[in-house]
Amino acid sequence: MKNILLIDAHPDDTRFSSALLAAYKKGAEETGFKLSTLTIRDLRFELNLKYGYAQRVELEPDLLAAIDALKACDHMVWFHPVWWGGLPALIKGFIDRTFLPSIMFDYNPAKLGGMGWDGYLEGKTGRIIATMDTPSILYRLLYSAPSVNQLRKTTLEFCGVKPVKVTQFAPVKDSKPETRDRWIENVYRLGLKGA
Repeated sequence: MKNILLIDAHPDDTRFSSALLAAYKKGAEETGFKLSTLTIRDLRFELNLKYGYAQRVELEPDLLAAIDALKACDHMVWFHPVWWGGLPALIKGFIDRTFLPSIMFDYNPAKLGGMGWDGYLEGKTGRIIATMDTPSILYRLLYSAPSVNQLRKTTLEFCGVKPVKVTQFAPVKDSKPETRDRWIENVYRLGLKGA
């Protein structure tokens, strides 16, 4: 049975993302998938990648456990809001500190004319479930979906996770209860399929 890692990347556990995660979890449990949850806001770690890649900063125990969870799963589902068109600082800091060379990828000069790399998360699949207040069509057409590009293309796919599907719910602000119920039902069905 598929091993699914649910990644709660919202800084606030009282927001709509929590209801979506609970719906996915319920569906996946009913099917019998093996589940684990990584709640980034509960981890103790320094958000800032202080020296970039020039000097390695010792990884905190919570980050080491998170890396193990990411490597152990078959499918990862990221739940996060979109703020100012991008990822919240919490998720960005988590990625900066965990998606490191020799851990999630390595550069490979034998590929792409010396500009290649090897992703160490190959064989895994992913899904991003994002909430935002900008209508999805405007987010794509006016802004080219920067949070999707950052998390899916330049992070997860770069490290070998493929395919990475994206589900966006918007606008959340002022959405009607029946709309939110429909969104929750959609995510529950994704959980049933482990998609």
